[in-house]
Amino acid sequence: MMRSQELRRLSPEIDPLKLSMDWTVQDLEKPQILVEDAWGDSLPGSYHLLNLSQMASKGIYSKGGKPALFHVTDMCDGIAQGWEGMNYSLLSRDMICNMIEVHWKTQPMDAIVLLSSCDKAIPGQLMAAARISEAPAIHMPGGTMMEGPGMFTLERVGTIYAEFKRGEISKGDYRFLQRNACPTVGSCSFMGTANTMQSMSEALGMALPGSAVMPAYKKDIGHMSEAAGMRIMKMLEERLTTRDILTKKAFENAIMVHAALGGSTNAILHIPSIAKEAGINIKPSLWDEINREIPFLLNIRPSGKYPAILFWYAGGVQGIIAQIKEYLHLDSMTVTGKTLGENLKELEEQRYFDKIRIYLDNYKVRAEEVIASANDPLGSGALAILQGNLAPGCAVIKHSAVPKEMFHHTGPAVIFEDERSAFDAIVGGVIEKGSVIVIRNVGPKGCGMPEMFYPTEALASSEDLNTTTALVTDGRFSGASRGPCVGYVSPEAAEGGPIAVVENGDMIEIDIKGRGLNIVGVKEREEDPDTVVGIIRDRLSGWEPPERKYGGVLGLYTSLATSAMEGGYMKY
Repeated sequence: MMRSQELRRLSPEIDPLKLSMDWTVQDLEKPQILVEDAWGDSLPGSYHLLNLSQMASKGIYSKGGKPALFHVTDMCDGIAQGWEGMNYSLLSRDMICNMIEVHWKTQPMDAIVLLSSCDKAIPGQLMAAARISEAPAIHMPGGTMMEGPGMFTLERVGTIYAEFKRGEISKGDYRFLQRNACPTVGSCSFMGTANTMQSMSEALGMALPGSAVMPAYKKDIGHMSEAAGMRIMKMLEERLTTRDILTKKAFENAIMVHAALGGSTNAILHIPSIAKEAGINIKPSLWDEINREIPFLLNIRPSGKYPAILFWYAGGVQGIIAQIKEYLHLDSMTVTGKTLGENLKELEEQRYFDKIRIYLDNYKVRAEEVIASANDPLGSGALAILQGNLAPGCAVIKHSAVPKEMFHHTGPAVIFEDERSAFDAIVGGVIEKGSVIVIRNVGPKGCGMPEMFYPTEALASSEDLNTTTALVTDGRFSGASRGPCVGYVSPEAAEGGPIAVVENGDMIEIDIKGRGLNIVGVKEREEDPDTVVGIIRDRLSGWEPPERKYGGVLGLYTSLATSAMEGGYMKY
C-alpha cells in the first residue's frame, strides 16, 4: 500500500481537508506527489520555477498522479553579497532541507519532484532527498540565463566595480554593463555554484540526462519539467528510491565531473553534506585524489572564456561524461531507471549531441572550443586540497583559475578580520605586491561563512596584484571567484585553528604542487619548521575563543556548524 493511503487510514481528517482545496474524491485515491520548488521573487533562478512546477504537475496528472505544490524560497548570494545578508547564505541550505523534511513528514505523499536552479536550493533539496531516502525523488534544474551584451555575465560585475572604484572605467560604462548583466531568468551564466550544483545533480543521477544548465528561456526546459513529472510516476511504480541512486559510486562520479568542469569550490561544502544525509563519508583526500587524475576540460567562466549557456549547447554534463567515461562508474543507477552508461549510449544513438551543437553556429564557436577533448585537456583537475601547519584540517584552492606564477608563493601576512576592510585596502592601493592577505573569523562558526567575493575580485582585477599577491581565509568564495585564493582553512579561527594566531609579517607559503599551506617564518624572516611549530603552539596557549555574538537562526547555525571541510552543515 502507498504511504498516502496508509496515512489516510490513520487520520480521517486528511480527506475533508484535502477536499476543501482542489482535490476530488478520485484524486484522493491517486499517488500523491510532493512538488517542491524554490519559487519566489528572491532571484532570477527561482522567479520562473512556478511555471516549471506546473509543467511537472502536468506530467504527473498525465500518468495518473495528483501533484501538490509546496515552496521553500531560497536566497540570492549576489543580492546578499558584501553585507550581513551573506552570513545567512550557507545556513539557508540547511533550512531548505529541514523544511522539505517537515513537508514530507507532515503530508500523505508518495514521491517527490524537486525544482531549483541556484546555490543553496539545489544542495538543500538534494540533502532532503538523501534524508528521505525511502522515497522516489527526481530533481529538475531550473536552467541558465542568457548572456548579456558583448558576452558580459554577472561574475564580471565585481571586476568592473573594482575597476570603477579605481577610476579605470567611467560611471556610464559601469552602469550599462551592471544593469544588463542578467537579461533573463535562470541561474547566472558562468560556472558558479548554481550551474556547478545543477551539473552535480545530473552527474549524481538525480536529474534527467541533459537537464542541467539548460537555457531557462527556451521551450525545452518546460518539456523537460513535464518529462520529470511523468518519470516520477514510473519511479514510484518501479520502487526506485533515492537510496538506490545516491551511492558512493555516484558521489565519486560527481566529484570526477566536477574536476573536469572546474566547478565552484562551494561543492566542497555541498557534496559532503548531501553524502552525509545518505550515510556516506566524503573525505577531503578523495577530492585531491580525483583532481590529480581527471583532466580539466571546460572553457567556461570564471576559469575559461565563454558564458555557461554555451556549455549546454556544447553537450552539457553528458558531453563531459562522454569525454571522461573511462574514469566513471558507468554502472551507477540514475532516475531514468538506467545506468549512467546506458543513458549516454541512448543519447548518442539519438544523435543528441549533433542536434544541440548546431546552436553553437550562432556564436561562431565549435564544441571543442568549449569542452576540450580528454586527449588534449586544458589542465589536470580543478581543485587542490592543501594542508600544513596553517591548515591542519585542510584548505582548498581552485588552481584552474590561478595564474601559473602563483602556484608557489611565499609572502608576509596582512591580517583582516572582515571582508570589507580587506577590499578597501586592496582597491585603495594599501596592499604591497608579494603579500598574503589573511581574512579570518569568517568561517561557519565565526559568522556563518560568507563569501569573500569582493576582495577576490579586487585582487584578480589588479594588474599589479593578480600574479604577485595571494589571499587566505577561513571563509569561502563565490563560484565566480578566481585568482590565487585559498579558502575553507580548517580548523577555522573561531575554533582556535592556527589562522586565529597569525600575525602581520608572518611568512606564509602556498605550494599548490606540494599541496602545502604553512607559516614558514615570522617578522618577514623565514624560520625552521620546528621553531615555527613552537611559535604557533605558544600563541595558541594564550588564545581565548571569541564571545558568541549572534542570536536567532544565525546564532543557532554558528553554534552547531561543522568544519567547512566536513560540509559546514548543522550537526544536531
